[in-house]
Amino acid sequence: MNYRHVFHAGNFADVVKHIVLIQCLIQLKKKPAPFRVIDTHAGRGVYDLAGADAQRTGEAEAGVVRVLAALPKAPPAVKIALAPWVDAVRRRQPSGSLDGRLAVYPGSPALIADELRADDTLYAVERQPDERARLADLFARDRRVKVPDLDGWLAVKSLLPPAERRGLVMIDPPYEAPGDLQRLAASLDDGLSRFKSGIFLLWYPIKDIKPVERMRRRIADLVATHGIETALDVELLKRAPRHPEILSGAGLLVINAPYQLERELAAPQAWLGSVFAETTDGEGQIRAVGRR
Repeated sequence: MNYRHVFHAGNFADVVKHIVLIQCLIQLKKKPAPFRVIDTHAGRGVYDLAGADAQRTGEAEAGVVRVLAALPKAPPAVKIALAPWVDAVRRRQPSGSLDGRLAVYPGSPALIADELRADDTLYAVERQPDERARLADLFARDRRVKVPDLDGWLAVKSLLPPAERRGLVMIDPPYEAPGDLQRLAASLDDGLSRFKSGIFLLWYPIKDIKPVERMRRRIADLVATHGIETALDVELLKRAPRHPEILSGAGLLVINAPYQLERELAAPQAWLGSVFAETTDGEGQIRAVGRR
C-alpha cells in the first residue's frame, strides 16, 4: 500500500469526517462509563501543513483553511456546531504559532485521544510501517492509546466486542484496492455481529457513483437486518460526480448515530456544502440511510 494521508490532510473530506467524529465522542462522554474507540486506518496522527508533501497538493488550503476563513460570517448555529472541532484543531497547534495560521492538522487518532477521559481507550491501527512508527512515537507516553500491529481490515474481528461494552469504530481506508467499498459493508456486518450497540463511522469517497450506490444499498440492507434504529449518511459533493477517477465528494455513514445528530448537523452540513461547492450542483446533506 502506497497511500500517504499527508498529501490530503485537512482537506474537505477530513473536515466533514472530523466534525462528525468529535460530535459522536462528545455524546459518548455524556455517560460516566468508559468506552473504547477503534480507528482502523489511523495514519500518523498529526500532519505538518508546512511540509513539502502537504504543500504539494494544497488540499488543506482548500479545506480546513477555507472553512476557518469563512466561519466568522457563518450563521450562529453553524458556529456553535463547529466550535468543538475548531477548538480541537487549535489545541493541537504547537506553542508559538499564534498568528492564526495552522502549522499542523490533527488526524483522527489525535482528535480522538484529546477527547478521551482517564479510563477510555483508543486502539489506533496502522499497517504502513513508517506511519505506524510515527503514530507510536506520538502516543508513547499515553497509556490510554494502543498502537497494535494489525491490518486495519482485520481490526474489527480482532478488537470487538470491547470489554467496556461502549464505544465507536471508525473505518476509514484509503480505497487503493478494488473492492474496498464492498469490504466496507462486510466489515460493518462483522462489526455489528460482535458489537451491535456500537457507533460505527464508515468513510467513503465519491468518484464513480455506481459502486457508491451499490454500497449504500448494501449498508441499508445491513442496517435493516441488524435492527439498527438510527443510521445516517453525511454527504458532501463539491460537484456532481461525472468522472470515475476524480474525487467529486465524500460521505460518512454513521451507524447507531447519537440522538439528534441529524438535527444538530443539518445546518452546518448545508453551510459546508456552500463553502466547498465548485459548481452549482455541489451540496452538503445529512439524511437517514436508505433515504435519497
